[in-house]
Amino acid sequence: MAAPNLIAASTITGKTSVAALTTVTANIITNSSGSNTVDKIENITLTNYSSGTVNANVMINRSSTIYYIGGNVSIPAYSTLVVLAKDTSIYLEEGDVLQANVSANTTVNLTSSYELIAS
Repeated sequence: MAAPNLIAASTITGKTSVAALTTVTANIITNSSGSNTVDKIENITLTNYSSGTVNANVMINRSSTIYYIGGNVSIPAYSTLVVLAKDTSIYLEEGDVLQANVSANTTVNLTSSYELIAS
């Protein structure tokens, strides 16, 4: 498991992940073990398109340990919440998984832009 040298990166590929969230925790972005890449998460937004407030969790699963980026955050009706912005970007190392769930099915979309960096 080796993270690439960011200064000597051979490729940087822009990606966008979208998901309709449910009450079941979903894998949003997976950086597989042995990928020889790092994923730089630039932003994460949650959009609630329902008439009621919904709570959401966004987390990193690293070696079966959960680390919350946003834990039980409320998203008002018909609103968008920025969970992570470019000025606070984070890296998913090999074996890490970005995951999310919500308190009500099919009312929240997650959008995340990220860079897949390889050396």
